[in-house]
Amino acid sequence: MTTVKTLQLTFLNDKGKKKRLSFADAAEGLSESEVRTAMAEIAASNAFSDKEGDLYKTPQAAEYVERSVTALFDDSDEKSK
Repeated sequence: MTTVKTLQLTFLNDKGKKKRLSFADAAEGLSESEVRTAMAEIAASNAFSDKEGDLYKTPQAAEYVERSVTALFDDSDEKSK
C-alpha cells in the first residue's frame, strides 16, 4: 500500500461552479499565505477558460489530500520495454 498526497486547490468559475486543480508533487508544508498568493496569481492570469468563461476565477479553498493506494498489478514497466 502506498500513501499518495496531493495539494488540491478549489476555485469558483465565472458561473459560480466549483473547479479544482490537483498537484501530486506539490511541496509539503506550504503556508496559507503562500497558497493564497499562488491561487490569487492563477485567478488573475485568466489563463484557463472554456465556453463557460474563466475556470479559476475565485479562490475558495486549499487542502492537502492523502489517499491510500493498493496496487493489484502494474504492467507499466513492461510496456515501456
